[in-house]
Amino acid sequence: MNIFVNGNKERIEPCTLAQLIACKKLDAGALVIELNRQIIKQEFWPTTELQEDDCLEMLSFVGGG
Repeated sequence: MNIFVNGNKERIEPCTLAQLIACKKLDAGALVIELNRQIIKQEFWPTTELQEDDCLEMLSFVGGG
């Protein structure tokens, strides 16, 4: 199925948000996800199934000085 991640179209197998994050090897502790213009709390990532044409924004926070 096709989804959009940070404005880029990607073809993925059906999965949950948690599975997509694991597949991309992202640091969940520093990640905020917006799905179709709604922030999804981390506790719901394992049960949030992605659908065709979903739009994800993945924001990763990095400390610095």
